[in-house]
This record gives sequence, C-alpha cells and structure tokens, in this order.
Amino acid sequence: MNAHRDTVELRGAAGVIAADRWTSADTSRDRGPVLMLHGGGQTRHSWNRAAAGIAADGWTVHTLDARGHGDSDWAPDGDYRIDRLVEDLLTVVDQLGERPVLFGASLGGMTGLITEGEHRGSVQALVLVDITPKVEPEGVARITEFMTGRPDGFANLDEVADAVAAYQPHRTRPSNVDGLRRNLRERENGRLYWHWDPAFTRPRPDGETPVAAHERMVAAARRIEVPTLLVRGARSDIVSDDGVSELLDLIPHASAVDVADAGHMVAGDDNAVFVAAAAGFLDSLGVGGSRG
Repeated sequence: MNAHRDTVELRGAAGVIAADRWTSADTSRDRGPVLMLHGGGQTRHSWNRAAAGIAADGWTVHTLDARGHGDSDWAPDGDYRIDRLVEDLLTVVDQLGERPVLFGASLGGMTGLITEGEHRGSVQALVLVDITPKVEPEGVARITEFMTGRPDGFANLDEVADAVAAYQPHRTRPSNVDGLRRNLRERENGRLYWHWDPAFTRPRPDGETPVAAHERMVAAARRIEVPTLLVRGARSDIVSDDGVSELLDLIPHASAVDVADAGHMVAGDDNAVFVAAAAGFLDSLGVGGSRG
C-alpha cells in the first residue's frame, strides 16, 4: 500500500506514549487525522495493516501504544483505571491540534466513547471496534484468563504461539512465529513475558479496573452526537446482538456492520473487510481529499 510510517513520541499523563504515524505517499492529499487505540493486551502494531490502508487514502493516522503497553511508559503508580486512559487520550488530542476520527478496539473503544461522551467535542467521529456498553461476561472472563494465565512467562516463541492459538482457535497458527516477538519482552532469566505492565491486570484496592462500568458507558453513549460506526466481529464473544441493539438505541444516528469471519479482534481477523467498512464511513464524513 502507498503509505509511509515513522515512529514518534507523544506525551501522556503518565509519560511517553509511543506511536506510529502513517501518511500517504501522495503528499498532496491530507484528509485529516485519525487516531487508533488498541484493546487491552494489544499494541499499536495490531493496527498496522488497517492504518496503512486508511493512510493510503489520504488520512494521517496515529496508532498508539496505551500506557503500560508496548513501548509506552508504564504508570509509575500502577494506575490503569479508565479515567487515566481518558486523561492520556485528551492529552494526545491536544498535541494533534485537530480533532481526530477516533478508532477504538475493545478497551480503546471504551476509552474513546467515555472521552467523547464526557468531554464532548474531543473527536470528530467514532469507530467502535467490537465494543458496546453491554459486554458479555463470558468473553471478558476469557480475555482475563488469557492475560493473567502465564505469570511465569514462556520459554520460547513456540510456547507463545501455542498460547495464542488456544485463545484464537479460528486463526491458523503461523508457521513463522518471529512476528510474535514484538508483543513480548525478555527478562534477565531469558524467559519471555507479555509486553504489558503486570499491574494492568492486578486488582486494585478500590476495586476499579480499566473496564468501565456499564452505567457509565450508557451515560456516555447517550451524549454522543458525532458520527458513529460500530464494527462487530460476527463471531465475537464480547458483543452480542443485545449489545448492538442497546448501542443503537443509545446513539440513534449510529450505524453498525458485522464482519462475518471475524471474532473480537476484527481488524486482525479480516483486515480487508474492516478497512472497506471504515473507508465507507470515512467517506461519508464529507472531508475533502486535499488541503491548501
């Protein structure tokens, strides 16, 4: 695809936010900023193919590592509550200097929805990727089990690939597992550990977690006035038909599309269909193809 990527550093409320900036090879095209937030336990690299496709269409795309994930700084106080993620997002938007179209997958979508609902005018549009105020507890439990299941790490990349294959049985296990290395960190003992701060999954004394309460998500959704698209994986165990219906009742102007062969990790499962749906939504915003 005709897109260029460079790595940049942005500021968050807890320190450095690592980001990739994707731009079109055609420098005469500048349709505006897109900001992509990954889900819990992912990194900015989960957006690579989608970001390249959207940037090639003239958008300036920033994909971020959330605090405590990937190459971003860990929170010194171990605070990963949703309020802190919202603070980070607001800080990043200020640095962009222009309201972005925000793509948020799972936890990133929660962050975007709450930010716009509680701080209206922060973004110009929302793309929620497999997340609604109502989430299915069985799916959340499966994610939690995956993220907390190997506190002792892995001996090698094949063990990592086996764990990922067990969590995502609908995907083909890769024959070349080297690509998994960017999701890991190696300690002095030679073992491999997931890239995130262990405090991210550790229970807090106040009982709060990065996952926002349903009531708060509902209240935020009711205040959304910007164009909104929900892209759900048809095989998702997180977002049910009831969840979709509730969101569309809360945001009557929103639209929803299903990606037939995708689970919760929609862009990773079927990037081509995801990008096509996103591109159609972006085109509907009526943003021009060039500036200046």
